[in-house]
Amino acid sequence: MTVEKLTDSGYTYIGMDHFALETDELSLAQRNKTLRRNFQGYSTHSGSDLYAFGMSSISQTDSVYWQNEKDLKEYYALLDEKKPAQRKGYLLSEDDKIRQKTIMKLMCDLELNYKAMSNLLAIDFIRYFSEELDSLKNMQSDGLLVCNEEGVKVTDSGRLFIRNIVMHFDVYLKKDSQRRFSQTV
Repeated sequence: MTVEKLTDSGYTYIGMDHFALETDELSLAQRNKTLRRNFQGYSTHSGSDLYAFGMSSISQTDSVYWQNEKDLKEYYALLDEKKPAQRKGYLLSEDDKIRQKTIMKLMCDLELNYKAMSNLLAIDFIRYFSEELDSLKNMQSDGLLVCNEEGVKVTDSGRLFIRNIVMHFDVYLKKDSQRRFSQTV
């Protein structure tokens, strides 16, 4: 009902719970397949580094994520001592980068074309993700996806479950997927 009201009022349903006016740069970017997403939301900026400041903030570059100290007293102590506030960091592997681009494409374009993804990632996409693609069958029978020999397309109903759909491509969530599915619904 809410989705209908917003789309009838001139908004584009970008994905999950995000809407933008049809003339907004986010809507245009999605139509042009240039929409991007980071952990803060959708964006039109491709390849931008994200530098975050403040306690517990998370920064991101092409191949590294890092998080500042979470404890307020410790965070201020580090600043007072002119020491770096970063406490956690992660260097992405090649597999992480492939999965990141796949998840980004699906969350932003709401589809994956196997041939285009194979070219983009320099892999045999169907072979590389055979287990993940096979695991999407239940979502297809639930009407959330259309899968065929050319690729995967998220249905209108599936947009609300895009987080759950892309979880199939996140290797770090595989062991805990049932619990996480419940948390995202």
